[in-house]
Parts: sequence; structure tokens; C-alpha cells
Amino acid sequence: MSNVKTRRQSRILAELDDTPSLRVAELAQKLNVSTETIRRDLDALTEQGKLNRTYGGAIRPLSSEPPVYERHAMFVAERERIAKATLPLIRGAKVLIIGSGSTTVHVAHRVAAELKDITVIAHSFGVASALAVNPTIKVLMLPGDYHAGEGTMLGAHAVAFLNNLYADAAILGASGLAGDGPSDAMLETGAVYTAMVARAAKTVVVADHSKFANLFPARYASWRQIHHLVTDQPPEGALAALLGQNGVALTLG
Repeated sequence: MSNVKTRRQSRILAELDDTPSLRVAELAQKLNVSTETIRRDLDALTEQGKLNRTYGGAIRPLSSEPPVYERHAMFVAERERIAKATLPLIRGAKVLIIGSGSTTVHVAHRVAAELKDITVIAHSFGVASALAVNPTIKVLMLPGDYHAGEGTMLGAHAVAFLNNLYADAAILGASGLAGDGPSDAMLETGAVYTAMVARAAKTVVVADHSKFANLFPARYASWRQIHHLVTDQPPEGALAALLGQNGVALTLG
């Protein structure tokens, strides 16, 4: 493949990171090439599994995520560094919201070890268990429908309960970090996260580099709603540009 074609196809993928669905005519105009050239590029990228062709355009394929028990064994050292780097961002907080996921459990362990006399609102039993070793931390567990696979409380009751609460900060994981914002693999979790973002004075997203440029069904916030991203490697390309444009502070662990 020529360098020109490689750069053009990389640009197409970058455009789809920013806007998950694009038309052939739009791409041709942006890249200053013919629509036939774009169609050939889209066919090639589809064969590589990097996008899905639609009538007249293309979309980024939705990613998949392993179950939570497998995720707990992945990127352990990176997640421990992320958790350590998160603590300075929330010191002084009296009320925290902590979402579900493997990285947030690492954060919860660090919170239990270093903070005291705080209240934590949680919907994950993994997070609640990690905090239980510190008797000075009050854990408020959300009501709702129990999801056994993720060990979380979800649904309308969880969202409604959150709407009557307020927190200094929300610490949330993500299945994917793409152009529109952080997303989650489960629609029900996304709905709970959206409510958590709305009820917190600031939102901190904690996620390792494997989540970069991945797209999942439930986008729970736009980047302009996120105050901090704590991760283990600096994002590049379109994601890095969008974080900067939306004022998201980047902290590396």
C-alpha cells in the first residue's frame, strides 16, 4: 500500500473517531479525492475489520468487552498506577460517587487506604467490598435491579435515587474513549453513569490505554462534561485533540 493511501485511510479512521458516521461525499470533500477513491478505501478498511460499510457511507464498528471477572486480571499494574494518580484529584472531597468496573475497584482500594470520614455512593458490590475495610467510610449503595454478571445495581430505581443526591466528585470507568465522549458496553450502566455525572461537581474518568478509540453503545457524557481523564499512556491523534479542545485535564499514572 502506498504511503499516500495509508495516510488517507488513517485520516478516514480519524474522521470516524470524531464523527462516528460519515457519508462518502463528505469524506471525499474533506480529503479532496474522488468518491470512487473513498469507496475503495472504505471497502479495504471494511475487509480489515476497522469499519462497517453503510449505504452511502461508513460507521465505526462497535467494540466488544470481556466479562468483569476477566477484566479484573487485565492491566493490573497500569490500573494500580491510575488509582494512585487519581487520589490527589479527590482529596478534600466529603462525598464521592464511584462507578463500576475493574479500574474503579482499584481506585476504591486506594480510597479505603488513604481517605477517611467520607461518604461514597456506589452501585458496584466490588467497589463497596473494597471500601468496607475502612470503618470511617460510609457506603451508600444504590437500589435497583441486580446485574449478576457485573455485580451492580442498575435500572430506573438507581437513576431516581441518584437524582436526589449530590457529590463533590464522580469517579467513573469506561468501556471506550472515542470522539463523542466516554462510553459503556451496557446501556443500563450508561444510564446510571449519566445520572452520576449530573449529580457531581466534577467528573473523573479512569481508564487504561486499551480503551482509546473504542466505541460502545452507551455514551454517558460528552467530553465537555468531563473534568479529568486519568490513564496510563498519553492519547494521540483525534482523541488527544478533542480532550484539549474540551478542556479535559489529563493525568498519567
